[in-house]
Amino acid sequence: MRKIPNTGNPLVIRTFFDNDTEWEIICKKIIAPDPILDFKAYVDFLSSTEFENCTPEDFISIDEYKSYEHYFIFIVDEQTITNPEYPILCIGLKSDKGKAFRIIPSKMWSVENNLSIANMDFEDFQDTTDEDGVYRGVGE
Repeated sequence: MRKIPNTGNPLVIRTFFDNDTEWEIICKKIIAPDPILDFKAYVDFLSSTEFENCTPEDFISIDEYKSYEHYFIFIVDEQTITNPEYPILCIGLKSDKGKAFRIIPSKMWSVENNLSIANMDFEDFQDTTDEDGVYRGVGE
């Protein structure tokens, strides 16, 4: 049975396992500090084949996520790995259950920091995604 473990930081969960090198590149990009503002994303990584090929619907239906204290998770799926921009999926689990948008790794700090402290909510980010549903920052 799948269980989303409770972690100190929001999770980045890997669901696509065809390219270890790309996974490692994405992880490094996610935690790299912003070159201008020096902010960084505070996340924990989970690479377990238990979550291989899980869909967003799978994550929001996992009963065990209720013990997971964070309101959202990040997913590195096939679309993330195979797209040169590496758009990571963010899924709401509590009050924003089922809401989702994608983020490029260099802007993960903005999403994680602001959602974690409830400075912004899902709608704030969804409203500022580009036409393809990817958040690339505001005014960039």
